[in-house]
Amino acid sequence: MIPVEKYGDMLYRLSVSMLRNKQDAEDSVQDTFMRYLDKKPKFNDEEHEKAWLLRVCTNICKNKLRTIKRHEYVSMEDFVAYEFTYKDFTIFDAVSKLPEKYKTVVLLYYVEEYKVDEIAKILDISSSAVKKRLQRAREMLKVYEDDCN
Repeated sequence: MIPVEKYGDMLYRLSVSMLRNKQDAEDSVQDTFMRYLDKKPKFNDEEHEKAWLLRVCTNICKNKLRTIKRHEYVSMEDFVAYEFTYKDFTIFDAVSKLPEKYKTVVLLYYVEEYKVDEIAKILDISSSAVKKRLQRAREMLKVYEDDCN
């Protein structure tokens, strides 16, 4: 069974936040599930499956960012289905402007609620690197918040 209903929204949110374009995000989610069908991976449990899908989706998004020019930002209307408040959108906008390596750890930690060690495994980096990226991302977001006030 393909876990589209179970993980589709999560992968879409991740893709939109990385690519900042609705159409590219939809393509990335579709490509992720196509790779799932093609590879037919065997998983130890649900968390392993979820981590695999997140990693594949992240890699697909990174590849898209390398090969295409960035399109216009995703408009607020594109997020109506997720019922973001203005404050949520402001936070999302600030996070989406972070450099890729910081944005990914922030999304996995705060949005998808992964633990530091889990993020390290997903991204194939050390736990201390994840902690440092979270720290630096928080500092960048603090500067952004100060600039807005």
